[in-house]
Order: sequence, then structure tokens, then C-alpha cells
Amino acid sequence: MRHTALIATAAAAATSLLLAACGSSTSSAPAATATSPAATSAAATGTAGASSASFLGCMVTDTGGINDKSFNASAWQGMQAAQAANSKVNVKYLQSTTQSDYVPNINTFLGEKCGIIVTVGFLMGSATESAAGAHGTQNFAIVDCSYASQCITGKKLGNINQLVFNTVQDGYLGGYLAAGMSKSGKVATFGGEDFGTVTIYMDGFWDGVQAYNQKHHTNVQVLGWNEQTQKGEFTGDFTNQTKGQTVTQTFISEGADIIFPVAGNVGLGAAKAVQQADNSGGHVNMMWVDTDGCVSAAQYCKYFITSVTKGIVSAVKSAVLTSAAGTFKGGTYVGTLANGGAVLAPFHDWANKVPIALQSELKAIQTGIENGSIVPATKSPVT
Repeated sequence: MRHTALIATAAAAATSLLLAACGSSTSSAPAATATSPAATSAAATGTAGASSASFLGCMVTDTGGINDKSFNASAWQGMQAAQAANSKVNVKYLQSTTQSDYVPNINTFLGEKCGIIVTVGFLMGSATESAAGAHGTQNFAIVDCSYASQCITGKKLGNINQLVFNTVQDGYLGGYLAAGMSKSGKVATFGGEDFGTVTIYMDGFWDGVQAYNQKHHTNVQVLGWNEQTQKGEFTGDFTNQTKGQTVTQTFISEGADIIFPVAGNVGLGAAKAVQQADNSGGHVNMMWVDTDGCVSAAQYCKYFITSVTKGIVSAVKSAVLTSAAGTFKGGTYVGTLANGGAVLAPFHDWANKVPIALQSELKAIQTGIENGSIVPATKSPVT
């Protein structure tokens, strides 16, 4: 199922509004100063401990930007957490506005002798791998990218720390929860781009709905994705909120009452569509992705039953601190339910709305996933 023509029309009509909206987002990141050779990139330097810092941790964002309320923002929080934990660490970032910014941003940091360069997102795999291959003594870490996911494809390099998250596990819990909470019998998910780090969430969500149907003899439908055929809905980027709003409105018109966007900043458009439906008397809610939405997008918390998260903050923090300590080791970190790297966020406003029986089922399923007796299916493995 695809609605690309509808999305393209709406996106073209709203380009100027979108640019204004994206430019207005805020976060706790320090103010940026223009130092990058890439025309629209920026660098931000932390302040705590800067005068005594002897280790520089550097981060290059993906095109979603430092304020995407998703994986870029989480990675920057991890950088800042490393700085807070070690007074000898200072951190900074360069922002990528387009994919053509990746290489010059990485090259800028190579010139600044960063102790570690952290890159964020599947799209940055090629640029990161190329730089790591050419600079064998430079430490790199990359978020949401691994050899297993074919984000990087050449000879395995020992100076790349791959930070990945087995989100089919908490995605499964999210799908089971969505099926149990749906009143219409239809739920929906969509992705930003057709990457393994996106579809692994969607696989888990789809699997969880099927598990609920099997146990409860129901027939909750999933719009926007099918794990078996690997066909579904994608907006084509992680920035265009208008596309997210449009595709969500389409799903709502088709009867979906719970939406799960796996699309970074695009998900804010989905939240806007859910809010509009609610204001019009509809009963539509959603789940956030990557971060706890009630923290990162608190204005929409009332609509978030939960968030299907990944532990980017702790993974990035650890990568920077181990590099600063001289104990950097390339390879693959995998966040899971068991180690806290892929978990459902608290229910927040929904704590008293999710039935106790359903919560008990979720706890039993989590135990099953952690001990290996339940293995959610995915065609996008992280290792």
C-alpha cells in the first residue's frame, strides 16, 4: 500500500510552511556557531569543563538535524552526558543539512584531531566507512548502522564502533499493545526511508499485532507494513512533517486509531494529524519512536500510549568515554530488552488506561523475549 501521489502533492504545496516549521524547533543543545565548510552546517561546543578538556568528542548529525526529537537529538544528549561525566572531555557537533554535507563535516573533524567522531544514521555509513578506512588510527562510532544491516559493506574495520539496537523486540511489544488498545481493529505504521534500521521496528510492530490476534482470536489489521512481504509505506525522508501529517490523515480515514511513525522528525507531522483528529471528535492515538515522546515531544504526550525506544544516549556516552579512557574497541554494541537498549517507555498519561491484564501479558512477553523463548521475526537483523 502506498499513497505517494497524495504525499507528493501535499508536500509541494506546503514547502514554505515546512521550512518555517522545521526551523522553529528547539532543544537543550548549545547555540551553534558556523564553522563548517558545508554551507548549512553548524558546530556547537559544550561548555562544562571546556577549559581543562584534553579529549575532543565530535559528532556529525544526519539531515534530520540536532533538534529532530529522535536519534540525532538522542546522540547529542549522549555526547553531552559523556562531557558531564568526565571533565577532560569536551564535545561539539556539525549539522548536516543535506547528504552532501557528510564528507566535508567528517573531514573538518579529522582536521581538528577529534578523539572520536560519532556519525548518526544509516545514510552516513558510506562516508564513515570511507573516512575510517583512510584514517586507521582515528576512532569512529556510528549510530544505527552495522555490517550486518549492510549499511557498511566492505572489509570490517577495527576503528568503527557500530551502535545498533534490536528494536524488533520492543517493536513487538508495541504492536501487541497497539492491538490490545485499538477500538477500530486497525492500527498503522510507516517509515521515513526503507532502511533496515527503520523496517526492523515495523517488523516487530507487525509481529506483535499478529501475536495478539493469535492469542485473543481477533483480527486487528496493520496498515502501512507487512513483515512477510516487506511492503509498506515510506515518506522518503526524516524531515518533512507535512508528509507525515498527510500519510497519517490517510490512515485515519481508512480507520486506523493507533499510529506508529518510524520516521524521526516526520513523526511530528503524524502527531499533528492525530491532534487534529482528536479535536474533531475522533479517537486516535499513537506511539513515538526512538526516544520517550513525553519528554522529547511533550506537547503531544496525551496521545502517546508509549514510545518504542532505543538506548542511544547511553550507547553514545559509553563510546565517547571508552575512547577518552584509551579503551576504545571497534565492533558492535547491540541494545536489547535485556540490557535496556531497546525498551518501551513508561505509559505516562496512559498508566491508568492500559488494562492491568494487558500489562501483565506484556510483562510475560518481555520475559519470553529476554530468555529466548519468543523470537520476533525480522528480515532486518542487526548482527
